[in-house]
Amino acid sequence: MIRNYPENPVSPSVTIHVSGSLLEGHISYLDQLVTSAIECGLWPLLDMASLEKVDRDALGYLINGEGRYFGIVACPNFLREWMQIERDRPAA
Repeated sequence: MIRNYPENPVSPSVTIHVSGSLLEGHISYLDQLVTSAIECGLWPLLDMASLEKVDRDALGYLINGEGRYFGIVACPNFLREWMQIERDRPAA
């Protein structure tokens, strides 16, 4: 799938609040929201301050998408630390 991204990913933006659990089954819906925002010329920002549970598939989506397809404006410490560990892990 080819996506067109805003030239200036800073403004204008839209915030998508993600709370509770973010699991593999939720990724397609979240990606639809992100894609819709991009198609409207908006830079999607994920606010995950109330996120409590994430699985590995969702983690991969966040790692691969942050800074490319969306920004993250609020992230629980456990998730930010897990993302950093996975980014630092050597590729297999």
